[in-house]
Amino acid sequence: MDFQKFQRLVEERTGFKTMESPTASGEYFSDSCGDLYNFFLKIGPGAVIEDISYFTTGCGFGTATCSLVVDLAKGKTVDEAAAVTEQEVMDELGGYPEKKKDYPQRALEALHVAIDDYRKKVAAGTVPDFSAMLAAPRLAVAAGSVAAAAPLSDDGKVLIKLH
Repeated sequence: MDFQKFQRLVEERTGFKTMESPTASGEYFSDSCGDLYNFFLKIGPGAVIEDISYFTTGCGFGTATCSLVVDLAKGKTVDEAAAVTEQEVMDELGGYPEKKKDYPQRALEALHVAIDDYRKKVAAGTVPDFSAMLAAPRLAVAAGSVAAAAPLSDDGKVLIKLH
């Protein structure tokens, strides 16, 4: 396990926030330890996950795992995010201690509930079918390059929204 990465994920808590007006959300409660995992999704054209955040009552491993899922799902289509595997999450951290190996399953279960919520809303007609809309071209963005991924204003300036 990459302990330095784990520590950074726990300290930075990437994506740890509730989201105003999410397109979909999903919750998973672990009866084995009492942790709650909740993901919020903002879906855009092409059914791309434009924003994703989470809330958890879990320990450091729960927080780190949810942050990894945020990194793995953001910018992907709903179908691509649904295909993220427990092994991919484990590989991102360089493995998990034996007693913590079920954390990727827990976080992914909450993500899948959120994705199912989106699909149910599309079927019910309560949210648009974003998969039928043309997605903006995806840019290959170098790590740490905020400007390449940030939207431009009408006057061509980069807009950076801080939370």
